[in-house]
Amino acid sequence: MSNITLYGISNCDTVKKARTWLDTQGANYTFHDFRKDGITEADIKTWVDALGWEGLINKRSTTWKQLDDAIKAELSDNTIIPILLKSPTLIKRPLLAQNGEYSVGFKAADYEKRFA
Repeated sequence: MSNITLYGISNCDTVKKARTWLDTQGANYTFHDFRKDGITEADIKTWVDALGWEGLINKRSTTWKQLDDAIKAELSDNTIIPILLKSPTLIKRPLLAQNGEYSVGFKAADYEKRFA
C-alpha cells in the first residue's frame, strides 16, 4: 500500500469508517481534509477526468439538494470545477487516491479487494 491519500472531511462518518479500516490494516496514508487543507482546480480536474463529474458528486448531500436546478441542468466536466472549488462538500466522500487510481465512497469489501 503506497502513495495513498484519503480525501474528505474529518467529521464525516463514512470518512471515519475508511480511516479506521486503513488504520487497522496498518496502511501508510495521508488524510487530506477538504475544509482545512483545501483543494485545487488541478485536483478537481484530475478527479473529474478519472471519475467523471457525475461519479464525483454526492447527490444525496444537503449541498447538492440546495444547488439551483438551473445550475444542475448545465453541469459538465468543465462547469463543475468552479462549483466544487466553492463547495467541496459536494464531492462524494471519502475520495481515495492510490498510485493514480481513484475511487469514492467506502465499503470494507471494496477496500479489501483493492488492497489485497
